Formats: sequence, C-alpha cells, structure tokens
Amino acid sequence: MAGAARRRDGQVAQERMLEEAMAAIAEDGLAALTMSALAERLGTSGGHILYYFGSKDRLLLEALRWSETRLAAERAELMSRRVTAQRRLALFVELYLPRGPRDPRWTLWIELWARTASNEPLRAAQQEIDDGWQRDLEALLAKGVDQGRFAAGLDVPGRASELLALLDGLSTRVVLGQRGSDRPLALERARSAAAALIPPA
Repeated sequence: MAGAARRRDGQVAQERMLEEAMAAIAEDGLAALTMSALAERLGTSGGHILYYFGSKDRLLLEALRWSETRLAAERAELMSRRVTAQRRLALFVELYLPRGPRDPRWTLWIELWARTASNEPLRAAQQEIDDGWQRDLEALLAKGVDQGRFAAGLDVPGRASELLALLDGLSTRVVLGQRGSDRPLALERARSAAAALIPPA
C-alpha cells in the first residue's frame, strides 16, 4: 500500500509539472521555458524535475502527450454526441485548431516537428498521436457515409488524411501569428475545405 501511495504521489507530481510547463509556454513562450524557470514556478529544484523527466526534450514530449491525452478524451466525448455528422465534423475541426498564437500544444508541436527526423522515439510518439486523430476522423466520416450524410463512395482514409494535413497548415499559420491567419479565419477556411473535400450525400 505504501508503494502504491508513493507511485500515486509521483504521478501527481509529474502531472503538476506538465500542467505548469504548458501554462508557462502559453504565458511566456517556449524559449523562456527552462528547467530553472519551471522549478521556480513550482517551488522546487531543477534537479527534482530532471529526476522525473531526465531532459528538457523528454519534458516537452511528455507535456505534449499529456495535453493530447486530454484532447483525446474531449474527442471521445465529441464522437459520442448525438448530433449530425456535419456538426460532429465541424466540432472536430474546432477542437483540432489552436486557440490562438499562444496555444501551448501547437507551440510544442512546431518545436518538436523539427526534431523528429533525428529522434526515433520522438518520431514514433508523433506518429502515435497523429494516428489517433486519423482513426477518429476516419470513424467520423465512415459513420456519416453509413448514415447517408456524406457522399457514398467517399475515400474515407484519403480525405481524412488530406483534411488533417490542411488543418496542420492552417494551425501552423495561426500559431506563428502570420498576418490574416487568426483563429476565426482559420476556422472559416477549414470549414470551407472540409465541405469541398467531404461533400454531402
């Protein structure tokens, strides 16, 4: 029982560190996130954080995993809602896109994408997360086809992949704060693209 309590305490400590890391990224940007700065926010030491994560890269990856796990739960709730297929697709798009230029999840994605080519564990983790979004979008589209909401014969895997790639591009523009690429405009363009890629029955 004592061992289980220690494991639970460790899990809580890690979650608190990840939550605070994401908050720091949202407030000050990724460049300002150092182990010492995070330790100061938490009232602990950099060595304590390293005990759990080993390196800043691992901390960033685990923060992204933590954030994506929470989004996966939101996605699961979305997928179970009793709304039309078109409405479910619109909600999926809204969930995928960043909230704005300081969205910490997307800030992390952009940083970690650049490192995947030379980091196999990071590449595998990225693929695992991407596959979850792909599977759920395919399921959403397939159900819409079965219900007669989307066009029969729709290339579900292909259109899901195309839409996600387009959302990645729009999201990157929003996070980078490119002119004319705020969230409302990105949502408008994403909805237009979704309607073109996934026509109604």
